[in-house]
Amino acid sequence: MKVFLLVMALHIFRIGGMNDPVLDRVRSHYGELASNKAICMELNQALTVSQRTSTIHLGYLGAVQTIMANHTANPINKLKTFKKGRQLIEESIQLDPKNAELRFIRLSIQKKAPSFLGYRGNIAEDVAFLRKYKETIASQMVRKNVNELLAEK
Repeated sequence: MKVFLLVMALHIFRIGGMNDPVLDRVRSHYGELASNKAICMELNQALTVSQRTSTIHLGYLGAVQTIMANHTANPINKLKTFKKGRQLIEESIQLDPKNAELRFIRLSIQKKAPSFLGYRGNIAEDVAFLRKYKETIASQMVRKNVNELLAEK
């Protein structure tokens, strides 16, 4: 019985981001965040006030915050915002290291992060992981984004 409950809890924990309108919006606008400050701010707010606590929520909140740094004028606040987002991404992966969507999130941020920020250390690892496990991602939209990211040079 304990094993069954544990398996069910882990299953719910892993799929916590499915059928969630906030995550659906983030996923559909993810590619626009760097160029559209209004959408970035809106989705940051939506994720921040969301009552969901899945690792996917945490990962996307971290991603949105790192991208928000692009839209911040003050260099000190820019760095603080980026570091806060990076911490959330790493925390989400630490909680669910086999989640391919979280690896996509981290890879998408690390590939575009300036090297002086020192956040590029998992690119090869995440590329290899995603090549092997991308089919485990439930969202077709995210799988499409993964394929595009992996095709980039």
